[in-house]
Amino acid sequence: MNTDNTVYIVDDDAAVRDALGLLLSLNGYRTAFFADAEAFLQGWSPALRGCMLLDIRMPGMDGLTLQKTLRERGCRLPVLVITGHGDVDSAREAFRAQAVDFLEKPLQEAQLVRAIEEAFGRQASDLRASPAQADYARRHASLTPREGEVMALVVGGRHNREIARDLGISVRTVEVHKARMMEKLQAASVADLVRQHLQYGGG
Repeated sequence: MNTDNTVYIVDDDAAVRDALGLLLSLNGYRTAFFADAEAFLQGWSPALRGCMLLDIRMPGMDGLTLQKTLRERGCRLPVLVITGHGDVDSAREAFRAQAVDFLEKPLQEAQLVRAIEEAFGRQASDLRASPAQADYARRHASLTPREGEVMALVVGGRHNREIARDLGISVRTVEVHKARMMEKLQAASVADLVRQHLQYGGG
């Protein structure tokens, strides 16, 4: 997978993926395709550069949930939400998770190209402005899925016993996951962990 300014298209409709791929290739863009949110999560790494074209309604994990999950993992890839079923609530939720734009199908070529260029520009600005953010994303990506779950609950204000109950594990196991998570993120305290999450993780 090329990691240099690629448009990552996440849409369960093969016809839409093909049409977008053709349109974008004619405009000189490199593309990569994913049929669902889970496939993109498996392929994601902090090294990816470019932007996402993300469909809202997909089987399994929907687009807005994927957008939030990626931000929790420290992903700074700009997101363009695309949908054939636009509504105010969905748009508000997408922008709250810092989407660059909310585009309704059928997509207009000029509008799409403008949005992609804005997304590329936003990522370039982010990368110049915050090497610390990229470093946080790399450290966050090293967490196991369970450590990520523990982290989300810790920054949400949950105590070890509550986390143990929520995840169905022992308090001792929570303590082990928490210690490893804190070490990987180089967080000196829970307060430092929360600060990092809010400053770099989009929390």
